[in-house]
Amino acid sequence: WQLRALDTHLIDKEYAVRVHCTKDLKYSVTMEHLSFFWLPNNKDKLINALESEFAQLVEQSISTGKISLPPIPDVVLKIQQLCVEEHTTISDVANCLLEDPGLAAVVLRVANSVIFNRRNITCNDLTTAVSRLGILRVRDIVTAQAIEQLKHSVNLTKECNAILVKSAAVSRELGAVMVILVQAFRKHEPGTYGHLEQEKALLVGLLADIGLFCLINEYHLYLDRGNYLDPEIALQIFQTRCSATSKLVLERWGFDNDFREVSSNEKYEQTRPEVSYLDIARIAHHLLMFRNHDERIDEHEVEFNLTGAEVLYELSNMSDTDFNDQIRAVLSASGL
Repeated sequence: WQLRALDTHLIDKEYAVRVHCTKDLKYSVTMEHLSFFWLPNNKDKLINALESEFAQLVEQSISTGKISLPPIPDVVLKIQQLCVEEHTTISDVANCLLEDPGLAAVVLRVANSVIFNRRNITCNDLTTAVSRLGILRVRDIVTAQAIEQLKHSVNLTKECNAILVKSAAVSRELGAVMVILVQAFRKHEPGTYGHLEQEKALLVGLLADIGLFCLINEYHLYLDRGNYLDPEIALQIFQTRCSATSKLVLERWGFDNDFREVSSNEKYEQTRPEVSYLDIARIAHHLLMFRNHDERIDEHEVEFNLTGAEVLYELSNMSDTDFNDQIRAVLSASGL
């Protein structure tokens, strides 16, 4: 009778209950998930399992086109789609921007900014602005602007919002320092480093951690479904999965290898310039660690050539005031 009662009332897959019958027909009930969640020596297993779960959820969202980002303007998504179509024209992108006056104003402002306006000729219409910037660069700009705004305006949990605000500050700083480095490399040897564009360096830095959005939004949805996950464990998962997730998002949206390499901190091209955007990002990160007195710099390795050594020496010896003034000047000059 006791076994029948257990069969009827207690055996439930949802709670992972297992019934063990001994030779004298006594029984014991074990709940296997308790040891998994509560024993300290299994904490690493728990984190790895949850990391895999989040990775699968996010990758599925990306592969099916339902990228689990908080909602970004429809115009941004339309422009990203236009950029992968062969017959897209400048007029198509300009007309699309008209649907969002805010983004249209951003594109005009950026097209006339110091960093993006190389000829120093003012343009007053969207078609000219898109023509000057190029279709792909417009996509980069509106995506970076939308993500930057979201980092300060999404309505998630307090912990999630704090992570995104910090991410906004870090990505702006990284993008600006990448611009400063590109300017310094080109100043030393203009002919050798002409392939490095300061405007692209800025956008590559701003979008380097875009995958963080996917992970945080998935975490928020996970909590909304009635689950619980300690914020500290969630933060560990965000840190370990951000690079891989960022790469997947940028691939899905058609961004080139420079964006993907920096987001994942991996080299994809065998044939590459002596100094690539990935090299610039790594040097920028090392420089910021040095200037912020980050203790982890002792374990951080970065490769650079002779020009890179000269540039790094100059910027490392710059005063904090001058260095921060340069960062502010870059961000102000970008129009973003």
